[in-house]
Amino acid sequence: MPIDQSSLDRARAAWRWRGQARPDFAAEPVAGQESVWDYPRPPAYVPDSRLVEVFIDDTCLARTRRAVRALETGSPPTFYLSPEDVDASLLTLSPRQSVCEWKGQARYFHVLAGDRRVDNAVWCYPDALDEAACIAGWFACYPSLLHCVVDGESVHAQAGGYYGGWITNELVGPFKGEPGTGHW
Repeated sequence: MPIDQSSLDRARAAWRWRGQARPDFAAEPVAGQESVWDYPRPPAYVPDSRLVEVFIDDTCLARTRRAVRALETGSPPTFYLSPEDVDASLLTLSPRQSVCEWKGQARYFHVLAGDRRVDNAVWCYPDALDEAACIAGWFACYPSLLHCVVDGESVHAQAGGYYGGWITNELVGPFKGEPGTGHW
């Protein structure tokens, strides 16, 4: 699936909010919280040393203290995990692909543990674009399909099915993908 630069440019220009000013509809964070509306566009990639774990049932798919959070306006962070910290023996390449205007072409993976298979639960950007090059080949997981944990806190999935943001108690929204957020 080749990436068309004019399509990328149109997608990049379409988003009104870019983190410079928090919109009136955004919740106000209190001490110790972050507003996803303060995150930039294009995304920032921020190392995170908290313990991040991902499970399929009782099987650990990933465990790390060196995740990278992708922070993008309006979305909860997506955690990217180093290939060295993911049990790749549980992954099988899927034919599914997608394109992000900031990160490039994504490849997806099914997760298999015992008799259980979760389709398209993990993805990565093998040849990530521009600033996203720091996550090239790193894995992200859908918390709607796998049990994701940050420092002992179970993650809530971002609404919308397509998005892979990880909602923790430190975040305030509303979050892209929730009902009524399509116009942002």
